[in-house]
Amino acid sequence: MSVELYPAIDLRAGRVVRLEQGDYEVETVYGDDPVAVATAFVDEGARWVHVVDLDAARSGDPVNRPVVAGIAAALGGRAALQTGGGVRSVADARALADAGVERVVMGSAAIADPALVDAVAEVVPVAVGLDHRAGELAVHGWTRRSGVRLDDALGRFPAAAAFVITDIGRDGMLSGPDVEGLAAAASATDVPVIASGGVASLDDVVRLAGIDRLGGIITGRAIYEGRFTVAEAIEALR
Repeated sequence: MSVELYPAIDLRAGRVVRLEQGDYEVETVYGDDPVAVATAFVDEGARWVHVVDLDAARSGDPVNRPVVAGIAAALGGRAALQTGGGVRSVADARALADAGVERVVMGSAAIADPALVDAVAEVVPVAVGLDHRAGELAVHGWTRRSGVRLDDALGRFPAAAAFVITDIGRDGMLSGPDVEGLAAAASATDVPVIASGGVASLDDVVRLAGIDRLGGIITGRAIYEGRFTVAEAIEALR
């Protein structure tokens, strides 16, 4: 299968931001116009855009949903939108699907109730977000430990369209991805794995693309800080 690039937009109070290791106190603002950022990604050839509503992830209040709908409308058939953060019910997923989202990402709610993924998957495709520190999944905006191991979680979601696996220790740090861990996860499941966290260079993109059965690569900060462009990453994936 070909590896898709998922350029990432993290939303907080309607702005494009990045956190370091999920820490809401360590935030960098990269722009005030998420729609323009998403459109620019697609102009460079992206077929997917990955959006995370950080406010909803922490509070459950979908304050950025109008922004997500605006991004979906702007992409209008040119690219698909994958959105996570605060997707905790079938109603949340339906609202995002109605807004034009092609796939939702469920993290905390999925870990708490794997059957919920089956129900949501009847409404819209679901990627299960498996965000971990040293192999233990973290929930509620990465503020709490779940007691669930990544390896065990891979077998719990037969309806998942993908797994988004984030090594929290590497997220937003430009420290390089966990190639070994991601390769092990990809080999342990038939569900496509999307790698998230730590991508810092085109070399990282190429190394990840070499993982058997990897479905995609999420990258944000490296693009915003000019390490490479979306177009360059897509070319490297070819």
